[in-house]
Amino acid sequence: MGKLKKVGITGKYGARYGSTLRKRTRLVLEKMKGDIKCPRCITKGSVYRISTGIWHCKKCDARFTGGAYYIETPRGAESFRVAKRKQRELEVIEE
Repeated sequence: MGKLKKVGITGKYGARYGSTLRKRTRLVLEKMKGDIKCPRCITKGSVYRISTGIWHCKKCDARFTGGAYYIETPRGAESFRVAKRKQRELEVIEE
């Protein structure tokens, strides 16, 4: 079944499940199946989902965890920023 202009990736569902649910599903699926950058090798489009929360990069063969439908969760991104900031603070103190 082809991709339709209005419904995009959820065109495979046809008229089933209701328009609101198909719209919500479309947002999730487009984010999940879109071109995602690998956090290790920064290659775009080489990352795919193995299982819920487990992601794999075809190019650098890296496996990492993330969200169920997207590679990075808001909470994970926040904790990564905090860890980076603490690391910079420690480097400044040591110098």
